[in-house]
This record gives sequence, C-alpha cells and structure tokens, in this order.
Amino acid sequence: MPEWSCLVTGAGGFLGQRIVHLLVQEKDLKEVRVLDKIIRPETREEFFKLQTKTKVTVLEGDILDAQYLRRACQGISVVIHTAAAIDVLGTIPRQTIIDINLKGTQNLLEACVQACVPAFIYTSTIEVAGPNSYKDIVLNGNEEEQHETTWSHSYPYSKKMAEKAVLAANGSTLKNGDTFHTCALRPMYIYGEKSPFISNTMIRALQNNGILGITGKFSTVNPVYVSNVAWAHILAARGLQDPKKSPIIQGQFYYISDDTPHQSYDDLNYALSKKWGFRPNSSWRPPLPLLYWLAFLLETVSFLLRPIYNYQPPFNRHLVTLSNSVFTFSYKKAQRDLGYEPPVSWEEAREKTSEWIGSLVEQHKGTLNIKTQ
Repeated sequence: MPEWSCLVTGAGGFLGQRIVHLLVQEKDLKEVRVLDKIIRPETREEFFKLQTKTKVTVLEGDILDAQYLRRACQGISVVIHTAAAIDVLGTIPRQTIIDINLKGTQNLLEACVQACVPAFIYTSTIEVAGPNSYKDIVLNGNEEEQHETTWSHSYPYSKKMAEKAVLAANGSTLKNGDTFHTCALRPMYIYGEKSPFISNTMIRALQNNGILGITGKFSTVNPVYVSNVAWAHILAARGLQDPKKSPIIQGQFYYISDDTPHQSYDDLNYALSKKWGFRPNSSWRPPLPLLYWLAFLLETVSFLLRPIYNYQPPFNRHLVTLSNSVFTFSYKKAQRDLGYEPPVSWEEAREKTSEWIGSLVEQHKGTLNIKTQ
C-alpha cells in the first residue's frame, strides 16, 4: 500500500482514542490528524507520546464549521468519522443532536468531496437497526435482514439519517474527478476501559453500597469490546484502499460484534465488576409491559409540563425497549469482506475492563466501603 494519511473525528472519545492508537502502528501511514471539539490536556499528551514515524497532528474544531473541516481534510486519504452526540434520555435538545450527528456528517462528506478525500468510514450504531419493540426477537441477525429503527428519538433517528447520507455518497465524484468510496460500521454496545457508561454505572454503585443499578434485566445482547471495534475500523480503512477489496466494501454497512457471550446488560456489568465486591440489584422490578406504560406516562407528564417546567423523566419508552430487548447480531459479513477476526478474546477483554474498574474503586474508595472478594 502506498503512503497514506487519515483524519479521525471524535478522536478524543472512548472509541476514537483506540482507533488512533492502532492507526499509528500502520506501517505506511505518514500522518494521522486527530480532531475533536475539545481535547483534554491528558489526551493531548497521550497523542503526543504516540508520535513515532507517523506524524500525529492534534486539531480542535467544530464538526459544524464547514470551512474548518475542509482545511482539516486537505491532503487526507481516509476519513474515519466517529464524532457523535449520544443521548438516550433526551437531556440534550433534539436539534443539537441532529445538528451534530446529521448536519455534521453532511458537512464532513462535502468537505471530503471538495478536498478530494477518496475514502470515508462512518461509525454508525446498532441503534440504527432497532430494536423497535421489546417483543421482537432478533438472534444473530445479519445485514441482509434490513432491520431499521422506526424511533423518532433524536439519537437513533440522527444516526440512521447520517448513515443513509454516507452510503448514498458512495460513488459520487470528487472535485478532482476521482470517485468517492464510503462504508459504515454498526458496532453493538461497546464496553471496555474508559467507557463513560460503565464509569457512570460503577460510580453510582459505589454510592449505593456496591449495589449495581438495574440497566437491562430482561435483555439479551452481544456487547463488543472497544479494541475489537477499533480494529474493524483499521480493516475498513485498509479495505477501501485495496483495489481488490474496495469494490466489495463500497456502499456497504457491517455489524461489528465479537465473541463476548450473549447476556443482559446487568449480567455484563456484574461480570466486569464482581471481582471488586459489586453486587447485582435483587430488588423487585416491574414486569416489562408495566415498565413500558410507566415510561409512556412519564413522557406524557413531561410533555404536558413543557410550557412551564422542563421535566426530564428518569427513563422513556425508547430506553426501556433498548435496554430490555433480545437483539444480537453476527459479524460474519465483516469477517468475509473485511477479514475481521476479533483480536481480543472475551476473557482478556473482561480482565482488562475489570482491572480498570478496580482503579475506579481505588479513586473513589473514600465514597464507601466495599470489600474486595
């Protein structure tokens, strides 16, 4: 492969950082540009330490600044677009989510056309496929089944529309007359060290005598380890630049999972944290239909109060459905087209994540006493 360069958006995030760590090990990569709205000093320092033969350029800029994006894309071979606003509770204004996730993606696609960037990889999400109802069961689903979310909730809607824009852009003509090639990756729920969701779950549990909150007791999902998702992005970047593989990958989307056992969200949290004395919540949980209608009632109250008070329900129907569905997907298509094999096993992923949770316990041990088993 000839020398190439890569721009990673959302590079300061949970997944973005892992992608950058793997990218700098690519032998023909001359430069990686890491872009985020705000990059924390410790992350900036970490990126600086990665500089070897590959130049690491840190950029702070807004995904909604079209002119800035065009400059950031100059001379780039591949864009990996992970930047997104994630919101499952509806706490961020809907228009903000749509602007970042949809308009930001459209801005970046246009910047690639103007700057003649030939390849674009979009980090989508399992949520663009659903689940649409907790009653629907999908086990080892695949890309041919054409699952699509029907939720109007800002996060799945904006990600779905952005993915459609990315795949529709495949085959369009760049400013220099070359052809633009795109693909999208749909990871399952991503876990691993520095996961903001797991961090919040563990800190809340530390404040509750080590009892884990109930997230998704009735779910069956196949979570994916963060480094495995990052590796899939590297393979997609290689593939879109490979004359033999590229025609197969162009315009396609891929589910990215690994060999993490199928389990509930609550079981996952417990498996990752039990070494440190965390315990599952054994309190009564309403049956799923009751929980769903309770969410509907809370959403109605929120809607009625909106003119006078901004009430944010603790959960909504979308979150109840997302957290309590049987919804798992196979990575066979990614294996076939990208050559994807998860490099990190479940045992190693669990151990690494658990050790990181141990460091969180150490940081917050003044909060409460829980005995390490």
